[in-house]
Amino acid sequence: MAKIIVHQDKVKNVDELIGLCPFSAIEYNDEKLEINAACKMCKICVKKGPEGVFEYVEDEIKKINKDEWKGILVYVDHVEGNIHPVTFELIGKAKELAKKINEPVYCLFMGHGIKKQAEQLLYYGVDEVFLYEDEKLLDYRIEPYTAVFEDFIKNVKPGTVLVGGTTVGRSLAPRVAARFKTGLTADCTVLDMQENTDLDQIRPAFGGNIMAHIHTPNHRPQFATVRYKIFSAPEKLDKAKGKINLCSIDKEKLTSRIKVLDIKKKEKKKGIEDAEVIIVAGRAVKKEEDLNMINELADLLGAQVATTRPLIEAGWADPRKQIGLSGRTVKPKLIITCGVSGAIQFIAGMNNSDCIVAINTDENASIFNVAHYGIIGDIYEVVPKLVEKIKQKGIDGDFITAEDLTAATN
Repeated sequence: MAKIIVHQDKVKNVDELIGLCPFSAIEYNDEKLEINAACKMCKICVKKGPEGVFEYVEDEIKKINKDEWKGILVYVDHVEGNIHPVTFELIGKAKELAKKINEPVYCLFMGHGIKKQAEQLLYYGVDEVFLYEDEKLLDYRIEPYTAVFEDFIKNVKPGTVLVGGTTVGRSLAPRVAARFKTGLTADCTVLDMQENTDLDQIRPAFGGNIMAHIHTPNHRPQFATVRYKIFSAPEKLDKAKGKINLCSIDKEKLTSRIKVLDIKKKEKKKGIEDAEVIIVAGRAVKKEEDLNMINELADLLGAQVATTRPLIEAGWADPRKQIGLSGRTVKPKLIITCGVSGAIQFIAGMNNSDCIVAINTDENASIFNVAHYGIIGDIYEVVPKLVEKIKQKGIDGDFITAEDLTAATN
């Protein structure tokens, strides 16, 4: 770790030195100048302070033997054996990354009565599936699942671990990463692999105002979680490839202080994540009743309606309909944004859509940077015209093309 050392014998004008730090991290206690916990390691004191008073020191970094860590692991997220779709998306990305460094792709599958489901993973190009089956793994409980994860990593030593950004994944991944004192990057939107097996992890930071590019060069394994609908799942193969390894673990490690008394299944509702056509209402919608025209367009196209954050905060829509970093990530075949400016927080949640059509009065709006087709105009004029033209042509969400939409406004 890095730290700033204060050479007390060179301290002279205390008030001047304290005033150097914009974060009030320099203080004078017991006749000593000290750096407190507010320090951001910006090194302003080193650069602007008197020569020799402040010194920036980095501890010697212990380098890891990367050759001992091979393969890319995908954690298989499931409920009662039903594999979450994010797992297949991560398998697709893992295969892409593994090809660059000529390493295998593994899957870690733990539960009870899941052998048949494990066989299905081999149809997606996985090299090896490591299967842990035990009655104590029937229901998800953090302690035994962590123990299995830890056991696998110690035995196989994968260099990279990919976990879905689900409820389970968000609780399990950081706990396992902590066991190995390694880093974890949450909600990655871009992943790439360097020749030296360092994983490039890119994610929005500071509310989406910047994109953070993160490396874990001195620790293994490298952990990353990814939301559903960020990457594409590979096509299913005609024949299974790879093999399944049946694994065991000391049953004492599967003990848990959590008792599952009852399971109440959540009512399944079709979310915007699964929609193939989405109409998004943005800040340009002036009144709640004006959403009726958005709903009418959505009904004609067999689409779901989504919104941006301002409409959620106004109480005009269900928070589950929000797209963006603080909402849902979507990847429909067609998405039409109505009066959406295109803040980076929103774009991060939908820029992987197959076809993006944007309607906005501002020709310089950021949304046009990611849109495949742009319509410059007022939604109160464009949307009713679209509705009218679609009624005349009789097209729906299964047959509509972007050309149909742009032509409808001419």
